[in-house]
Amino acid sequence: MNLENTLVQMRKGILEYCIMHIISRGEVYASDMLEELTSVKIMVVEGTLYPLLTRLRKAGLVEYKWVESNSGPPRKYYTLTDAGNDFLLNLDATWKDLVNSTEKITSFKN
Repeated sequence: MNLENTLVQMRKGILEYCIMHIISRGEVYASDMLEELTSVKIMVVEGTLYPLLTRLRKAGLVEYKWVESNSGPPRKYYTLTDAGNDFLLNLDATWKDLVNSTEKITSFKN
């Protein structure tokens, strides 16, 4: 079994949750999301972020607005919709349950 593949899959499994949390803080530009995700080693490839943002938008969980930039083309700034906020609350509850269950399993000693 390939360790690197397993690590990548673990990160991918929580990527959507992390992105939604970043967006929940307020309007955010995609490159800022990418920078934060990369800095904490959740994601390192840009090609993963944009398709995920598109899926979240099509699902009605995020929206964006164009903002003019002083240093180039306009930028898309993302925010959560009301449905996105509700979805994130459900993800939060599930995450807490998963962390609790995982800690119980990984702390058990023979």
